[in-house]
Amino acid sequence: MTNQDGVERELKFPGVELDRLRDRLSELEAERTGPGALEDNWVFDRRGELEAEHCVLRLRRDAKGAKVTFKGPPRFEGRTKVRVEHESRIDDPDGMRALFESLGYQVVRRYQKMRETWQLGGVMIALDHTPIGDFAEFEGDGAEKVAKRCDLDPATAERRSYLRLYADHLAAHPDAPPDMVFGARSER
Repeated sequence: MTNQDGVERELKFPGVELDRLRDRLSELEAERTGPGALEDNWVFDRRGELEAEHCVLRLRRDAKGAKVTFKGPPRFEGRTKVRVEHESRIDDPDGMRALFESLGYQVVRRYQKMRETWQLGGVMIALDHTPIGDFAEFEGDGAEKVAKRCDLDPATAERRSYLRLYADHLAAHPDAPPDMVFGARSER
């Protein structure tokens, strides 16, 4: 969730018991804003330029449609990841992909997750089921406070992105599919 200044503030927690967190969010009277739905993400780069700068250019398709996102390099305030984020909904994801490819960008990674979203105050909470486990993300200016209210310790927040987590997973499991997708097939 990007604030008005185009800045994302995020805490990500690995190994979360999603049913337990869902119950806690209900107790806190958080609003469920989206049922569990598949997100399919394609990450683009050109000769490693974006990766070298710790930036991400992503095309996402989900139940709400499609959007393109640019994320600048992260910095950390404690365990909270802070980065510039620009995001726009798009009507033609295939056309956007063709545009990126015409500019020399290619898909370098693909990842999927089942995401269910909640809102508590100005904080968006995502319950993510991924091929490498369950995670919860808290995004917004009050992310740390809301995480604590959900009995999660910000000191245990994961600093790595899903892309870095999967790269580390691949290093430990060389027989895993090249992309973080459900099932064995990966189409880029």
